[in-house]
Amino acid sequence: MKFTWFHLMPWPHLPDDFREKHRSVWVDIPSTLYDPVRGHTVYNDYLDQLEYADSLGFDAIGVNEHHQNGYGLMPSPNIMAAALARRSSKSALMVLGNSIALYNPPIRVAEEFAMLDVISGGRLCAGFPVGTSMDTNYCYGTVPALTREKYAEAHELIIKAWTQDGPFPFNGRYNKLRYVNCWPKPVQKPHPPIFVPGGGSIETWDFCLDHDYNYSYLSYSGYLRGRKLLDGYWERAAQKGKDDSPYRAGFAQIICVADTDAEAEKLYSEHASYFYNRCLHIYGGFADAPGYRTIKTLQANVLSQMTPTEAAKLPLTPWKELVEQRMVVAGSPETVRQQLEELIKGLRVGHLFCLFQIGNMPPEKVRYSTKLFAEKVMPKLKNIWADYAHDNRFWIKPLEKRAVPARLEEAAQ
Repeated sequence: MKFTWFHLMPWPHLPDDFREKHRSVWVDIPSTLYDPVRGHTVYNDYLDQLEYADSLGFDAIGVNEHHQNGYGLMPSPNIMAAALARRSSKSALMVLGNSIALYNPPIRVAEEFAMLDVISGGRLCAGFPVGTSMDTNYCYGTVPALTREKYAEAHELIIKAWTQDGPFPFNGRYNKLRYVNCWPKPVQKPHPPIFVPGGGSIETWDFCLDHDYNYSYLSYSGYLRGRKLLDGYWERAAQKGKDDSPYRAGFAQIICVADTDAEAEKLYSEHASYFYNRCLHIYGGFADAPGYRTIKTLQANVLSQMTPTEAAKLPLTPWKELVEQRMVVAGSPETVRQQLEELIKGLRVGHLFCLFQIGNMPPEKVRYSTKLFAEKVMPKLKNIWADYAHDNRFWIKPLEKRAVPARLEEAAQ
């Protein structure tokens, strides 16, 4: 198993009446609710948490891209990954990812990802999300029906920039470049492993399977509801004649660990409520722009498990129900281990994106939960897929000898 300590970086200071006074945490959330002075502390706390996860032996530390929202403060995940590249040493940098259809031209992604791979010595996992409707269509103004076409062309350009010697021309519909000449090139050959986060579209399944990329299902409804979608993905893999390596798939799960089940509720219930009540308060009109979801996916009736209607009901869901429905995996180390083993085997996933910081959870609770998991849960789950230990297609290939950042006092000499 590969465990990624994954951070959303939510804004932890949304007011108590946020849901009543504001229609959405995304797109049109008033910018007056953000305080840059407080933000300075928040960003540094969050980076500290990711660096702490690296020190505890997580396989990867993860960041992602979102825009104009209080749910995740990372319009540029590459800036976060760059900060982490020099302050981490063992974990892969899971940038999940860059919404490549938004970049003009997408060669920018090829360049920045290559820089991250070189700085980190080959530790980059490159995420290529299509992007949410909120980000791509409403915040960045792309035409919904053209998003996937632009995505496919951006992907083609990035891969060619990484794998072909330049300069060479690229004559696409949306990108016409006389000179494509990626400097630097990534360390990993032919390119860093690619992860594609998705919410359930058939096209994303096919794209991942056709290119042998990891399909990462990111949700907050828990693995009990995720089974139908992942079952569909594995059925699709079989139809295409692909092997069933669990490393083809990943899943995101909120996890809260304490000494006992009762202590977990006492410590974390208020933060789960903040997350589901405020961070997922999304106006339905932003969640699924007409033309964003493809005809093939609509015909297959494969929709995201977290619809705006479902999200609207979540604040009424008590802790007990969140845990019973496995939206939140919480409790003692043994309780968490049992539930995650059920998740891993039931969904057949080789990558787990672990969300320990949720909503307005303070740093000391985040570190407590993370440490318990790293010491008492993760070691018992690492060898679940021992029969697939040889499958390195979906993981980093770092340099054996990597540069070690000098201490500040040494660099000053």
